[in-house]
Amino acid sequence: MNKKIITTFAALALAFTLTACGDKAKEAAEAAKKQAEVAAAAAAESAKKAAEAAAAATKDAAAKTTEAVKDAATATSDAAGKAMDATKDAANKAVDAAKDAAKK
Repeated sequence: MNKKIITTFAALALAFTLTACGDKAKEAAEAAKKQAEVAAAAAAESAKKAAEAAAAATKDAAAKTTEAVKDAATATSDAAGKAMDATKDAANKAVDAAKDAAKK
């Protein structure tokens, strides 16, 4: 009879322990789920900010490229004008030199 009582108490203690462990496992799983949700939200926010930063950098780079192209076009135009002026000057000097040579 004592063995049955001890066995019954042992069985009840084991059942209580397993139930308590089951509840703790469930609580741990819920906590892990909440942490995963928070981490996913943080990752999504980080990805959004990274995308915004990349878009801003791309826009800035495009603006700077456009500005550089305009500057290059202006520089090319200026150089062409100066080359044309130099060519005219050289042609005028050649004509003057030819006239001087013809006079002599």
